[in-house]
Amino acid sequence: MVAPAKPREDKEAAQNRPKPKQQPRYHVILWDDDDHSYEYVVLMMRAIFGHQTQYGLQIAEEVDNSGRAICLTTTMEHAELKRDQIHAFGHDPAIQRCQGAMSASIEPES
Repeated sequence: MVAPAKPREDKEAAQNRPKPKQQPRYHVILWDDDDHSYEYVVLMMRAIFGHQTQYGLQIAEEVDNSGRAICLTTTMEHAELKRDQIHAFGHDPAIQRCQGAMSASIEPES
């Protein structure tokens, strides 16, 4: 036995149906310091975010020149995870005085 077909929703009813709300978006911000090399930033961008080497280099240059760089824009939960991964990435072995990871924060997308 075949089940009866469901009635198709007309276009007007579909257009009037409420759309799901999108979650607010947040930037993951990397902050500049003098204790980390460009190579460290590129390696971190590849490891944590999966960014290509060239994009990691652009972020390293931006953080060096501007004092900060946006690494990713995503949901709050994901941004918090990525910020925490930056904080846990460790020191830069290429810089003798480096004591730990770089600093990062999250902020709402404007």
